[in-house]
Amino acid sequence: QVQLVESGGGLVQAGGSLRLSCVASGGTFSTYFMGWFRQAPGKEREFVASISRGGSMTYYGDFVKGRFTISRDGAKNTVYLLTNNLNPEDSAVYFCAAGSRGVARFATMANYEYWGRGTQVTVSS
Repeated sequence: QVQLVESGGGLVQAGGSLRLSCVASGGTFSTYFMGWFRQAPGKEREFVASISRGGSMTYYGDFVKGRFTISRDGAKNTVYLLTNNLNPEDSAVYFCAAGSRGVARFATMANYEYWGRGTQVTVSS
């Protein structure tokens, strides 16, 4: 059983940056592709970014437009999401997820077996 714990969220002004972290435990990190999703109040959970098992391939939601970067560190069993140029529409709970079935490129939420509890990101205008 994999446990995922996110951190790094907080309150930031528009235009600011945050680096979110997600530490995985209880499994073999390298066997999972990893993803970040977010959910704002009253909205559906949406895909933010994903990264392949080896870290060489990354994918982003259309709204990211070059502002976010996902990365992973196998030595620390950690996946990161660097968020830049944040705007109030980015305010949401950000969730980390791990999947072992399939590949990151074609993964949907259903492909991710494990989820963290999320970290809140609030962007003030």
